[in-house]
Amino acid sequence: MTSASYSTYPENVILCDYIYDPMFLWDDGDMGRAGKALREVLTQYDISQNSLAVKMGLKRSAVYKWFHEERDPTAETVADIVEALKDLNGEAAETFVYLYLGNILKNQDPDQP
Repeated sequence: MTSASYSTYPENVILCDYIYDPMFLWDDGDMGRAGKALREVLTQYDISQNSLAVKMGLKRSAVYKWFHEERDPTAETVADIVEALKDLNGEAAETFVYLYLGNILKNQDPDQP
């Protein structure tokens, strides 16, 4: 099954670039957004790939592939990553969600593009 491009989604579903921190601004079509966010979080909070893998009940090679952007986790797996990070370090989980999704749930100024 191939993933749909963003252009096939209704206009109100497309995520806008401005919701992301400019330091972590990635092209919406860029594979590896989760990997970039995960790498930043594991490095910043000194969490090993192995400890995340153990917490998730996975082989370390799965985390390695996300970390090095060789493979993207599924949406369900992203939720599992957040849950595992919450157990390891709550702040790391929050940072991962922010880096991956930006301020998507925060009230946005309607005057912004």
